[in-house]
Amino acid sequence: MKSQEITRRWIDYFVSKGHTAVPSASLVSPDPSILFTIAGMVPFIPYLTAREEPPFPRATSVQKCIRTADIEEVGKTARHGTFFQMCGNFSFGDYFKEDAIKFAYELLTKSVDDGGYGLPSEKLWVTVYEDDDDAADLWLRDTGIPAERIQRMGKSDNYWSTGQPGPAGPCSEIYYDRGPAYGPDGGPAVDDTRYIEIWNLVFMQYQIENVSSKIEFDIVGELPKKNIDTGLGMERLAMILQGVENMYETDQVRPVIDKAAELAGKTYTSAESDADPHHADDVRMRVVADHVRSALMLIADGVTPSNEGRGYVLRRLIRRAVRAMRLLGVEKPVMPELLPVSRDAMKGVYPVVANDFDRIGRIAYGEERAFLRTIAAGTARLDEAVTASKAAGSQLSGEEAFALHDTYGFPIDLTLEMAEEAGVTVDEPGFRALMEEQRQRARKDAKEKKSGHADLTLFQELHTAGDTVFTGYTELEGESRIRGLIATGSRVDRATAGEEVEIILEESPFYAEAGGQAADRGLISGDGFLVEVLDVQRPIKGLSVHKAVVREGELSADAVVRTVVDRERRHAAEQAHTATHLVHAALRQILGPEAVQRGSFNKAGYLRFDFAWGEQLSGAARSEIEEVANLAIRDNFSVNTAEMPLAEAKAAGAMALFGENYGSRVRVVEINGPWSMELCGGTHVDQTALIGSLTLLGEQSVGSGNRRVEAYVGLDAFRHQAAERALVSELSEMFKVPSGQLTERISATLEKLKTAEKELERLRKEKLAASAAALVGTAKDVAGVRLITHDAGQLGSADELRGLALDLRARLGDSPAAVAVAGVAKGRPAVLVATNEQARATGVKAGALVRIAAGILGGGGGGKDDVAQGGGTDPAKIVEALGAIATAVAQR
Repeated sequence: MKSQEITRRWIDYFVSKGHTAVPSASLVSPDPSILFTIAGMVPFIPYLTAREEPPFPRATSVQKCIRTADIEEVGKTARHGTFFQMCGNFSFGDYFKEDAIKFAYELLTKSVDDGGYGLPSEKLWVTVYEDDDDAADLWLRDTGIPAERIQRMGKSDNYWSTGQPGPAGPCSEIYYDRGPAYGPDGGPAVDDTRYIEIWNLVFMQYQIENVSSKIEFDIVGELPKKNIDTGLGMERLAMILQGVENMYETDQVRPVIDKAAELAGKTYTSAESDADPHHADDVRMRVVADHVRSALMLIADGVTPSNEGRGYVLRRLIRRAVRAMRLLGVEKPVMPELLPVSRDAMKGVYPVVANDFDRIGRIAYGEERAFLRTIAAGTARLDEAVTASKAAGSQLSGEEAFALHDTYGFPIDLTLEMAEEAGVTVDEPGFRALMEEQRQRARKDAKEKKSGHADLTLFQELHTAGDTVFTGYTELEGESRIRGLIATGSRVDRATAGEEVEIILEESPFYAEAGGQAADRGLISGDGFLVEVLDVQRPIKGLSVHKAVVREGELSADAVVRTVVDRERRHAAEQAHTATHLVHAALRQILGPEAVQRGSFNKAGYLRFDFAWGEQLSGAARSEIEEVANLAIRDNFSVNTAEMPLAEAKAAGAMALFGENYGSRVRVVEINGPWSMELCGGTHVDQTALIGSLTLLGEQSVGSGNRRVEAYVGLDAFRHQAAERALVSELSEMFKVPSGQLTERISATLEKLKTAEKELERLRKEKLAASAAALVGTAKDVAGVRLITHDAGQLGSADELRGLALDLRARLGDSPAAVAVAGVAKGRPAVLVATNEQARATGVKAGALVRIAAGILGGGGGGKDDVAQGGGTDPAKIVEALGAIATAVAQR
């Protein structure tokens, strides 16, 4: 049974049982605490935790998921994969254990002809929580599974919670027995390789508090509404129904393995034991297949490679796939061969991967090209490090291996392999220790970033009284009441002058940072106190938290306050935000509809806008985009806003931007009709002329497939233009020409400089050539080799050394000869060595000599045995470096 059929049957079955079919959410999680959707229940968390009222009592979905915590285990077991699909059925206070168990058993065992999966009942085992007698009794009463195939497990295996105070409950897992060939008898309690988990039923029925670990918490009562959350691993079921050894060999993944094997000239054998001689290659092919599919799906959902967050995960997946292919012996670009195969395997379930493949491929192929350049640069650095280690008789240090990884993105596996080929060991424990230090720093930074607010449970308590009412669309001043105060992570009754405090108001005109718009600042005052608001955030949906400093007096919870937003700052932010919409519309008008937003930030006087585009914009395109935006400002279009249902907004043509999480009702901002119509909760000017003007500052790459423009807006744009005008005036005065002739005059001056530089270079070369005859007389016999070492002094470029060295080598005739010349070009030392065939026969090799000299100069180099070149950072050591070459020739 194909994967597409498995998912179709799942949806059809649960719809027939009264469930609402919910499309898969994006792989990009709406929960700011996690990068990706890591489980099928993630989109339903607000309903399962009672933060939001569910729009349906029952739901079912097939959810795309990404998990990368165990990325190093991918390919080694049947269970670990980064992208997977979780089939789920959910009940929000509707049915509970009895129906959940009946549904699961019926769908799994019902015949294929009747719409089920046709698994034999005798192959199924289940586990239940050790104290959950209800679940055990229901399995016995309502299914064909006997007591001996129902096993009780502890909290660590069969109890679910979020790890924080809130809903929790026991779970029941369904396993499939793959047979004695895969392990011993005894059920999942004995072996989870033979008995593979396919479905987990979570019974959310308790409220827990005082959580100190996954298994240490207090159950304080039953939930008023009990929920069901189940998840079946689609790939695991496909593995069973398709009769293959692991998830990598299912119909959506195996085609990529086959293509990888073809490219590498290997045979895939399904090896899972590291004792099998084919195991290493098979693991690499499974890694390739998994990572290529994951990259395909992430890019389809709008993720692009970068050095942080989701983009870094995508970058790592692509690079690991390319690295695995290199270890299989394929050094040419492979993504153009592999990605289309994965597309064809996935498009039946996810048509977007075919419809949007031009963009997906452009991003993936660009990232591979960048990585291949990285490998080339890292290889040169590794060669230098290996040479230095061999010369010192030591292993390659953990610090050097870490620098290769951290600076060049050079994989440790490749470092180990190449060092071993060169006969050098690597301090791998030292490298791992440095990596762990980096991870700890990253975790600490992430924790600090994530916990910039107090424990979310405090905000959840404060949110029980309702959302913070935002009044800032229509007013910048008002009265409110303090609902709560938080200082140093705890709720407090009062705060005094000098203290930092987080303030939650019943209603507020302060805009909380969202949608790329910076937060408002301003003042909160009351009876005897004054507070300065420095930032406003929403740690949970619907609740605005004002980060502030008490400037005067003492404020208390429940106090009545006066709120005043900084008007000038808000107006400037509105100018920038509306200008962002104009830039987006102008980009789409000039470049086409695929130039969609990928991110933005706007604050008083400034905007930054990231968009999907694969190449640098020409100067003409930048000018045209700037002109279109400024024409929209000149034409003074009305900026209209309206609230409406999300479906209605999309039907009207409003753009829903990637990465934003929209509710059932949305705010639409429209400028000049369909020219610019976006879902946006930000604040804006009423007319485009109020923006004033816009000046694009430049354009740059921000990762493969993405570009960024920046601009000044309003008064800041005027100031920038004034500074540019002053600079032009100064240059006109300097060159004694009108501004209109500056370009011509500067071009002519630069041309003269180039001509003069060429003439200087010609004269230097003539001088070097003229000195060659005299230098031949300086040749010394060093252990049977005629050797010339010469410091040429200042050079126009390091290339001048090559002509001199080759001329001298030719003049030395057919006896063993070597030439080592050095000089300084642009402040940096360079060295070049040339040897003839007779010298090489005695063991004098240019590449080895250059590496010795370059090491002394503080750099590196390499080349062939006949001619090699290197450089460094310390010109004062040229004489020492040339002396070291003479010593090496003498001691060979």
